[in-house]
Amino acid sequence: MIKLAIDLGSSVTKIFKIGSGIVLAEPSCVAVASGTNTVKAIGEEAKQLIGKTAEYTTIVSPVFEADIVNENMAAVMLSYFLNKIEIGPSRAKKAEVVFAVPCGASEELLDKYYRLAEACKIGSTRFAEVPFLSAFGQNLTLSETNPVFVIDIGGGSTNIAAFSLDGIIAGVSLNIGGGNIDSHIIDKVAESFNLKIGLLTSEKIKTTIGSLYKNDNDSMVVNGRDISSGRPRSVSLSSPDVYECMKVFADKIVEYAGMVLAKLPAEVSASIWHSGIYLSGGLAKLIGLDDYLSNALQMDVFVTDEPQMAVILGGGAAIGNEDILETIRIEY
Repeated sequence: MIKLAIDLGSSVTKIFKIGSGIVLAEPSCVAVASGTNTVKAIGEEAKQLIGKTAEYTTIVSPVFEADIVNENMAAVMLSYFLNKIEIGPSRAKKAEVVFAVPCGASEELLDKYYRLAEACKIGSTRFAEVPFLSAFGQNLTLSETNPVFVIDIGGGSTNIAAFSLDGIIAGVSLNIGGGNIDSHIIDKVAESFNLKIGLLTSEKIKTTIGSLYKNDNDSMVVNGRDISSGRPRSVSLSSPDVYECMKVFADKIVEYAGMVLAKLPAEVSASIWHSGIYLSGGLAKLIGLDDYLSNALQMDVFVTDEPQMAVILGGGAAIGNEDILETIRIEY
């Protein structure tokens, strides 16, 4: 039996295979010929075309804000990724897969995942919520009497939850993520510098000079198109230029984390205040985010070495241990 964990993210799809570890991490996008379903590129090759395609090529993101918004393209994309790790349709029938799904995933979303698995000929499908997988991926100790608090921030969604092995005590899945920051940066650069930049450039700005430390002053040269003249132009951006883009996002996380914390029973709240917050997801690497959340929520915040891999590593731990999977899986 082939055992896989799949994290079908809005930005990146990751696959863990028992016996091999993480075998794939590629952008969740597909390039198609406009007006048709003819696929031109998938994954990393498709991402490199963002903002550079002619009018006859369209970039499709089958997963948006943690929802499968294009089932056909999602199936094409996942089948391609499975083939890339040498799991074609005949081998997929022998595969047992756990999908990472948002906290409190709806029946409708689980139906979409199930249809996706069927389209990819996957033999056995199970589901586990992101916060649980994040905890296992960070090697946190979970029991019925040991609640933990996890904030997982991805490209298109954020999961915030307090939970124990007994289940989620309070939690929420938000349709905000790193993509929101990218959009804000594009708007900010247009407003402040009269320069139009693309999505890949805004993402680079976020990861290179984006910071939640007010006194940071890193800088980088950014290329784009002058909005007035239409000609190529470069500007030098520094961390303070995009600070507000980071802060608006971080404040939203603080707001919802506070709401989840306020719903907790007193004993759980006391335990979590003592143990702190565990941050995971690609956006956990945003400079200063851990300290910003810690100061705002008055709690310790911990970030694992590779926060972007926590969920998929937890998926690997779950699919490799039947007892764990039976405890945390969603009934479907």
